[in-house]
Amino acid sequence: MASTTTAIELATSSASSNTGSLRNSNGRKNEVSKAFTVTDHVLEASREADSTAPEGGYGWVIVAGGFVLLWWSLGTTYAWGVMQTALVADGLADPAVLSFVGSLQAALISALAIVNSLVVRKTGVRAAAMLGAACMGGSEILSSFTIHNVGALFFTSGVVMGIGVSLCFAVISTVPSQYFNTKRGLANGFMFAGSGFGGAAVSFALDSLIQKLGIAWAYRILGLMTLATGLPAAWLMKERIPVERRGFIEWKLFKSPTFVLIFVGSAIGTFPLFVPPFFIPLYTRSLGFSPNVGAGLVAGFSLSSAAGRILSGFASDKVGSINTVLVSLVLTAITMLAIWPTSTELGPLIAFVVINGAANGAFFSTMPTAISKVFGSARVAIAMSMVVTGWVGGYLLGAPIAGYILEAFGGTDGGLHAYRPAMFYAGALALVSGIFILAARFYINKSLLAVV
Repeated sequence: MASTTTAIELATSSASSNTGSLRNSNGRKNEVSKAFTVTDHVLEASREADSTAPEGGYGWVIVAGGFVLLWWSLGTTYAWGVMQTALVADGLADPAVLSFVGSLQAALISALAIVNSLVVRKTGVRAAAMLGAACMGGSEILSSFTIHNVGALFFTSGVVMGIGVSLCFAVISTVPSQYFNTKRGLANGFMFAGSGFGGAAVSFALDSLIQKLGIAWAYRILGLMTLATGLPAAWLMKERIPVERRGFIEWKLFKSPTFVLIFVGSAIGTFPLFVPPFFIPLYTRSLGFSPNVGAGLVAGFSLSSAAGRILSGFASDKVGSINTVLVSLVLTAITMLAIWPTSTELGPLIAFVVINGAANGAFFSTMPTAISKVFGSARVAIAMSMVVTGWVGGYLLGAPIAGYILEAFGGTDGGLHAYRPAMFYAGALALVSGIFILAARFYINKSLLAVV
């Protein structure tokens, strides 16, 4: 079996060689084979487009622009824990409530994925990216006036910021596949590393700005910097070939067991991903460390995430994208079930942050590569938007559920005993997610050494 094809394609190959000419009792060709033939046309279009990919050229400009957009979009979301800690200390609300604001930024990536796929096709990638950058910077400036009103903050820092992040993500997750084929994993890895480096830089910058100038001015400066660099980066976005004009949902994909397993597995896998960066600052403070330590650990998490994204890009091209996603989820589960629950000193916490951050970054950066490789680059916008839509529950509820578990077992000052159930909750879901991805991997190819 081919290692980078969908279950649909695999079934097609089998049907073509063994039963492609079979007819049913009425003398008509099997309808399933007909559906597979339709799917084959998409995969063939993908192979044709991939064969002409320049493997670079202007594609590296796309990677650079995407790097900057991810710096301010997902990078700022990763740094939400620093802002959340400052708002909790200021008495605005408890962590369980405020974690919804950061989660909402990420959740709208999923909730608006299919809508944004349509927006990108109607407006073009450049206009969509510039609108996204404008929403991100504008939301942060508006948020500076809402720091004493949690409802208004939900709208500015949650909804408006989330719209901007989701638009940028819709562009970033689809355009690079037009410029790269054999180097697609590497290109996505370098580009998605922007969110890791951005998360580290924004964490340190926010902590310093909050301490020196206060929360409001920290928001304003962040917004102005986002606009000043994000808008030019968005202007660099350009299609090599027109974005596909087919329907924005391909229901036939749900007939593929591979797609269903990846869809469900990745949806579960998003629940634990924002728990560490959102709660590490609160956890370190409960252990008696200074706020600088919490901000530093979040920055370290983000830097490790950046390294994980780049390394996973190499790994995807060498050992397969599905294999790489599987390893990332296994590492996420192990660190949350074995390392974080025993970490009361700075050394173990650093080890957790480094390993978990790298695994976290690998998941995010490898999924677009996996979707394009497994289901075809010609349908990557549709398939990716469908998969990402399934992440809405994890993005929106993953960290808040951890916050409510934390409150139930003693609150933010309860030390390791209070935080441990939330850690186990996140680790268990990462493990379940890994089981689904493992099933998809073996459905594609049962060989342990296959590049999948």
